[in-house]
Amino acid sequence: MVSVSTSQAGEPELAYNGLALDRAAGQRDDPAWVAEVAARTDSSVIAFWRDKCLVRGGEPAMLPAPQAAGVLDAAADTVLLGLDGAAGVFAADLSPLAEPDAVALAGAGAAADVRALFGTLDRAQAAALGYARGILRWNREQRYCGACGQPTVSRGGGTQRQCRDPGCGRLLFPRLEPAVIVLVEAPGPPARALLARHRRSVSGGYATVAGFVEIGESLEEAVRREVAEETGVGVGEVRYQASQAWPFPSGIMIGFRAEAVSTGISVDQAEVAEARWFSREELAALLASQPDRGDSIESYLVGSWLGEG
Repeated sequence: MVSVSTSQAGEPELAYNGLALDRAAGQRDDPAWVAEVAARTDSSVIAFWRDKCLVRGGEPAMLPAPQAAGVLDAAADTVLLGLDGAAGVFAADLSPLAEPDAVALAGAGAAADVRALFGTLDRAQAAALGYARGILRWNREQRYCGACGQPTVSRGGGTQRQCRDPGCGRLLFPRLEPAVIVLVEAPGPPARALLARHRRSVSGGYATVAGFVEIGESLEEAVRREVAEETGVGVGEVRYQASQAWPFPSGIMIGFRAEAVSTGISVDQAEVAEARWFSREELAALLASQPDRGDSIESYLVGSWLGEG
């Protein structure tokens, strides 16, 4: 379990939060201004292939704008992530190329998953790469208008798309998929937390309960529904803890602490294979045996609870 520092405002400094770039919302709708920023000698380009960042020596291959003409010409989409001072930081999607060709064009050594790079990135880098990954994938998946089926074109420096059909012209904006994630406490002593072993988990280990928010329900209702559906445990009080950008591909994780009204468990056998209550000592031992990447808000939720014991 990793420790999570807090900002001056008391918010946890979670991975993929804290983008240090100015998104330039009041200027990026002007294509001429975006082109001017892209032509600056101090601007830079981060190249991606599909959902992977192109890396050199284990670090993101940041190309100075004067050296990135070939990458920009070959890119399916280029997005202005924001400004670092007056310099622009762009992300370019080389997905139309074969992976070896994309790697070679960017002067990189490989293509790597953003989460796999987490341990080598500072907070600002992780936020920028996560944003780049998410917004490029959104562009890639919005080639056609969902209303009329006609092709779309990029707008707003890559943060919008518009239907080309003059009779439609619908503007498309990136959509987030909100998900709740919750550490559930037992209703009375001894202190225990509820964790579940999900059938689709890559690691096969125990984790906190999480799930997507459905249409027509509040975040608190989503917490109660997900916990009840997966584990059969009823939940009373639900308290917000923190939120985390989760661009894998387009999520936001909203973290909660909740108090159970009973301890009986009845797993659904569809999403969850097993669930159980852990004391702080048991949970600390579990984490020592199944370490995670440390980049998820789950680490903060569990770590905070362990720290109270």
